[in-house]
Amino acid sequence: MDSLGEWILTLAGAIGFNQDLLARYGMRFLSGLGVTLQIVAYSMVIGALIAFPTALARLSSNKILRGVAFGYVYFFRGTPLLAQLFLVYAGLGTMLASHRAFFDDIGIWWILREGFYYVIVAFALNTGAYQAEILRGGIQAVPRGQTEAGEALGLNPSQIFRKIVLPQALIVGLRPLGNELILMIKASAVASIVTVFDVMGVTRLVFSRSYDFQVYLWAAIIYLVLVEGIRRLWDSMEWRMTRHLRPATG
Repeated sequence: MDSLGEWILTLAGAIGFNQDLLARYGMRFLSGLGVTLQIVAYSMVIGALIAFPTALARLSSNKILRGVAFGYVYFFRGTPLLAQLFLVYAGLGTMLASHRAFFDDIGIWWILREGFYYVIVAFALNTGAYQAEILRGGIQAVPRGQTEAGEALGLNPSQIFRKIVLPQALIVGLRPLGNELILMIKASAVASIVTVFDVMGVTRLVFSRSYDFQVYLWAAIIYLVLVEGIRRLWDSMEWRMTRHLRPATG
């Protein structure tokens, strides 16, 4: 075992962890951490792609667009993520399974049978609703005078939105977006319910084989370290992106 692995085992022993258990399943936990990071990253990115048109639809003067967007946001913010996951996994999964022969013929059934992809769909729809409201709030927080200043400069509405309104809206929404990312990391634990071996999925597997309750402590520590790392990274990014808004010190 390399020096890093030996150091981890030594530290685990000093803390009181079961070194044999860690040596046997440590790599599985690292693999589960990788799956968790993939779930969160894919979900946040796809959710952002959903959020942008949804936020614009929420602000639209078209009643149909506004109503559809409101219904989507209302449903996914008002129901538990676990229920949404089961709706996608059991509902959509059952519907697609009834046409398995067709998907086998076109060679994509190997994707549709994996719980991982249903988790991405459910999580993306969920975070897309929250991100849409964050973006909508950011856009509405930009003072009307900013738009009027753009008009005075002869900019068209598209240019005003892209160059004036959107950048300021994103800065306003930076902190709540970071909170949403942290919430998604913690909520990703429910993916284990549909046989996805993320951190919690690996924890459940290891516990079923070892009956050693300390594996749940390992999972808690992994989530805690991950959340704290993201929090510090987000604080640093926010400080850099908003330093021009702070008063100069002389």
